[in-house]
Amino acid sequence: MAEQTAPPQCPAAPGVQGPAAEKPDAAVVRDALGVGVAVGLSGFAFGVTSAGSGLTLLQTCALSLLVFTGASQFALVGALAAGGNPYTAAAGAFFLGIRNAFYGLRLSQLLALPRVLRPLAAQWVIDETTAVTLPQPTRRAARIGFTVTGLTLYTLWNLTTLLGALGAEALGDTDAWGLDAASPAVFLALLAPMLKSATERVTAGLAVLLVLGLLPVLPAGAPVLVSALAAPVVLFLKGRGRSASSEDVTGDTTPGEGR
Repeated sequence: MAEQTAPPQCPAAPGVQGPAAEKPDAAVVRDALGVGVAVGLSGFAFGVTSAGSGLTLLQTCALSLLVFTGASQFALVGALAAGGNPYTAAAGAFFLGIRNAFYGLRLSQLLALPRVLRPLAAQWVIDETTAVTLPQPTRRAARIGFTVTGLTLYTLWNLTTLLGALGAEALGDTDAWGLDAASPAVFLALLAPMLKSATERVTAGLAVLLVLGLLPVLPAGAPVLVSALAAPVVLFLKGRGRSASSEDVTGDTTPGEGR
């Protein structure tokens, strides 16, 4: 009788092991499609806002095709609409998009894509694809989540950008609709369930306070970058708390002089 061999298992994501950690492909696709469709439709808001700021149809569509990071795009057209210098607006959008580079460092290890695909995948490294990919229990699930989210979001974002730019005149006052809040609201809904520990919640809260406090005094994009300092500050304070606790325990258990 021929020797039977077990089928190869998909490698698990870091920190998760065993078949019990696997997630059905259909569930991953469902979650990815939900995010891709919900956020992709908000490209309509960008198209309307961009056209209202004075950018042409070609310029608006080129931003979505080539830049493809909603926060930076909104920051750019928002600064232009407020009468800001184009170079200053572009610089703010650039600094706001730097966070995607840090996402890429983590996703490159998790996805482990072939070299030929990495430049193409880099275009899809944004908030939403990262939020869907990181919680996946296996590399297979992570790849599916990243691909489905990226493809759905990229397609819909660019299509709705075009529709929004074309329909800007018919829509009227874009500020009255509040469409620019759609994408941040969806991302907040994705992020909230991931804040499971007290340290994570405190870090997120401090980051929000930093952004809100610095918005009136720093250029667009800068407050988000500064808010990243919340993580090392919380970790430093947490480490000091542990050190103080250790010293108290040592002082209670070590015999003192005169005892």
